[in-house]
Amino acid sequence: MKTLIQIKEAELSLGGKKVLDRLNLDIREGEILAIIGPNGAGKSTLIDVMLGLKKLDSGTILRWTDNVQGKIGVQFQTPTFFPGLGAYDNVKLFAAANGKCVSKGEIEEVLRQCRLLDAAHTDAYRLSGGQQKRLAIAIALVHQPKLLILDEPTAALDPSARSEVKSMIASLAEARQISVVFTSHDMSEVNKLADRIAFVINGRVSQEGTLDELRSAYGTDDLDELYTLMVKKG
Repeated sequence: MKTLIQIKEAELSLGGKKVLDRLNLDIREGEILAIIGPNGAGKSTLIDVMLGLKKLDSGTILRWTDNVQGKIGVQFQTPTFFPGLGAYDNVKLFAAANGKCVSKGEIEEVLRQCRLLDAAHTDAYRLSGGQQKRLAIAIALVHQPKLLILDEPTAALDPSARSEVKSMIASLAEARQISVVFTSHDMSEVNKLADRIAFVINGRVSQEGTLDELRSAYGTDDLDELYTLMVKKG
C-alpha cells in the first residue's frame, strides 16, 4: 500500500511546551485513518504539520506531492463561509481561492454527493449544523483531492446529523477512492468509519492498528473501554 505522508521522529514545541514528541505516523493510500486521543494530546497540531501550516523543530515529514493545497482537502472543526452567499456560491468561491476553476456541473455533483443539492442557494449561515458540516466537506472536496483531512467532522451535532455525516463520509471515501484522515472523540464514529486507528497521547502515537488488532491487544470489544484503557496506558 502506497504511503502518502510519512512522519518520522517529529518534534515541535509551542509556547515553551512540547506538543509533538518523537511522533511517528504513516498515512496510507486508500484507507480511512482515525486519530484519537484526549484534548491537548497534539492531534490538531499534527494536522497542521500534515498541511504544512506548522514547521517541525526536528524530525521529517515526507509527502507524495509538493502541491499540498491542490491535492489535500481539509475541513476544520469550525466552518467558515462567505457571508450572504449560498452553498453553491461558497463552493465556487473556495475553489477559486484554491486556484481551481470548476464548472456548474462539478459544483452540483459535489453538492449532490454531500446531500446539499436541494440547499444549493440557501445562505450558508442559515443551514443547519449538519448541513454546514457537509458544506465544509463539499468545499474540501471540490478540487478533487487525493487526501481528505477532517477535524472532528461530527462534533456538536445532534444524533441524527451525526449519523448523516458519518454515512456521507463512508460513501464518499468508497465512491471517490480517496484517503481520509479524521480526528474524533466519538467511538461509534471510529467504529463505523476507521480502517485503522492511531492513538495520540502526550504528543506521541502510543498505539496504532486496526480495530480488531487493538481489541485483541486490550481484550475488550467495548470501544469506550478500549479508549479508557489506552489513555491509562499512555
